[in-house]
Amino acid sequence: MSMSDSESSSSGDYKNLRQITRERLLYEMLRSTRAKDPKAIWKVLIMDKLTTKIMSCACKMADITEEGVSLVEDINKRRQPMLSMDAIYFVQPTKENVAIILSDMSGRSPLYKRVFVFFSSPASRELIHLIKNDGSVLPRMGALSEMNLEYFAIDSQGFITDHERALEDVFGDNAEILQTHNAFIHTMAARIATVFASLREFPYIRYRAAKSSLDASTLTTFRDLIPTKLAAAVWHCLARYKAIIPDFPQTETCEFLIIDRSIDQIAPVIHEWTYDAMCHDLLNMEGNKYVQKVPSKTGSTSEKEVLLEDHDPIWLELRHLHIADASERLHSRMTNFISRNKAAQIHNNSRDGGELSTRDLQKLVQTLPQYSEQLDKLSLHIEIAGKINELIRELGLREIGKLEQDLVFGDAGTKDLISFLKAKQEVTPENKIRLLMIYAAIFPEKFDGDKGEKLMQVS
Repeated sequence: MSMSDSESSSSGDYKNLRQITRERLLYEMLRSTRAKDPKAIWKVLIMDKLTTKIMSCACKMADITEEGVSLVEDINKRRQPMLSMDAIYFVQPTKENVAIILSDMSGRSPLYKRVFVFFSSPASRELIHLIKNDGSVLPRMGALSEMNLEYFAIDSQGFITDHERALEDVFGDNAEILQTHNAFIHTMAARIATVFASLREFPYIRYRAAKSSLDASTLTTFRDLIPTKLAAAVWHCLARYKAIIPDFPQTETCEFLIIDRSIDQIAPVIHEWTYDAMCHDLLNMEGNKYVQKVPSKTGSTSEKEVLLEDHDPIWLELRHLHIADASERLHSRMTNFISRNKAAQIHNNSRDGGELSTRDLQKLVQTLPQYSEQLDKLSLHIEIAGKINELIRELGLREIGKLEQDLVFGDAGTKDLISFLKAKQEVTPENKIRLLMIYAAIFPEKFDGDKGEKLMQVS
């Protein structure tokens, strides 16, 4: 799901999804515990694997520390008793997590002074009763609350529900017979619903109905019913929020459109030429993490992990630009910096006025410490753009990209594809497969019988 920047409110107080998520975690959750006990300066924050990811997507460690958290711990690891400190649990409402919380805080020797429990999604009555019925834990409980926040805010306008196997588990050949199929859909729906809980939006839910609802003679498969199942599950969660969240809208405020990949099979495999897409497609990045090589004063090179995220103004400026436009804009930025800075001009002139390389830029950072942050970011993106352009040349992506576009728009056909595959033996297996997948999405009938095998042999 994404939101447009044009949707900002007329009062000027518009906040994007990541900002809203951050403020809920920091203020609605962490800061609320300080209000209940102003004397307690520091607390321990305990999370599980999922909630740790949720927190790291929206907040930095410095943000958490500023709200009075001195230590972050994993609920599944052995922890030392800290009887003078309160603990905040931000975890999923599972039997395992509740059992650990009760074990930590029950009896005569609890791990912490008091405990504040925040569940990431709605907890079952069974789990709530389990907590309330423990006579030794209840007096030590400062809060028991449902945050209804169980999604990853991957950037200012998008989120994911952390279901990497969704395609296989929801649409796979054996998905229907798996016991986990319906549970998977309900978990996905519950996490989607928590986005609306954070946004305080109550949507109209639109989805593609099964074909049989329009034509009784059409056979309905279990895959056709998945949008209906997901829509119903999301609606069930939202109806609960409507009843229990005090300021949740009582009438529809927006629209939620549920679609699946079948409406656009080409998008995941065609080469997308924006700077952001090229980074993730060509640089083998792990999430938004890029490994930069940084030269030291001694001449050696070290590696530094950097995150390409919203706090980087150059990334925000370039990410949705075509790679050619992004490269041109980086060149203009560097030229403007040199023209305004005498030390940079001297450094550049010493190289006979040639282009500054990434290594030169990094040396310039050491020469001009007052501009280090600005030059660090600039050198990072010049390095990235340089690598991308080099790979575009090495892999012959311009020619591949042109054929992809021609196939999609009907300007190329079978003969063009076969001629290209025969002539360009150096094309990587991955790019050949991507071309064939695009072709199959456009002309599925060309893969009937042994036609597909013949095409694979040509490639």
